[in-house]
Amino acid sequence: MQSVAFSLLLLISITATAIPPTTSAPTIGGAYSSPGSVSGSVLLSPNRFAEKIVSRKIPAVRLLDSDRAMIRAFANTNVSLFLSVPIHLVPRLASDRLFAKRWVKRHVLPFYPLSKISTISVGYDAASHSPDVSPFLLGAMQNVHRSLTDLRIFQISVSTTFSFLNIVTTIFPPSAVRFKQEESMRPILRFIERTNSSFLINLYPVDIYRCCFPITVGFALFSDCPLSYHTDLATGLDYRSIFDVVVDSVITSMAVMGHADLPLIVAETGWPSSGTHARYSDMFYKALLTRLRSGSGTPLRKEPKEVYILELDHNMASKSSFEV
Repeated sequence: MQSVAFSLLLLISITATAIPPTTSAPTIGGAYSSPGSVSGSVLLSPNRFAEKIVSRKIPAVRLLDSDRAMIRAFANTNVSLFLSVPIHLVPRLASDRLFAKRWVKRHVLPFYPLSKISTISVGYDAASHSPDVSPFLLGAMQNVHRSLTDLRIFQISVSTTFSFLNIVTTIFPPSAVRFKQEESMRPILRFIERTNSSFLINLYPVDIYRCCFPITVGFALFSDCPLSYHTDLATGLDYRSIFDVVVDSVITSMAVMGHADLPLIVAETGWPSSGTHARYSDMFYKALLTRLRSGSGTPLRKEPKEVYILELDHNMASKSSFEV
């Protein structure tokens, strides 16, 4: 719990620091889900949670369960909200346009624009869901988008969230990475581009460090150690972190399919605060936030445009952890 609290305090203190207007640093937000119960903590009410977010100058929040009370609590705050549609609703959203409109009327219409909803992710990591709901993704996204436009709401983007390891053929080098199912991905990319939305990706360096190619932990932690970098021989670009590798791998995969300029949002990232590799958690968050605030982008381009950190959660209830 101490590691989580430290990470959250770090997030708050860094994002509270004013970023010069000339920088290209991405928006840094937090991903939040309403916990059913948390041992040893007092859950914050939606209004109190929103107050803390505003007071810490955190500009964006992803609501993983799109709780209506939480959406309402952010009215008139100027905090950007990223909503998520539960994965089990995707097949019905695809087949029933009226159901899609009801969802929008329930979760968007009563609150927008007083609550600054910017993005809706229809589903989450569909390929790993059982049964696989991937065939329904495009139809569900289209129906949610049509429902918004029917209600004269044009400024909310609609997309879906992918998990990196489930959609690519390889990990490194970025120039060689391709999407596994290009034919099913193609119409989704077309939809995202046509509707001026963004490609959403979950990015967990620890998962790649655990299971993929032989790398040092420093490569997962943005280390400046000479051994903590890899060169893409096809492009001559040097990579010093898994984070940059993943972002550029997705950019390359989209470019190969004719969508080189689609914006990219890291919908979720973080490092576990318990378990085998928990001792690296604080190091990861420090390095990640320093890296994002630098605005340096990746070797390929100034991406991602937004990053949501998962550790922003019920631990905000601990006052002692968040005094700044």
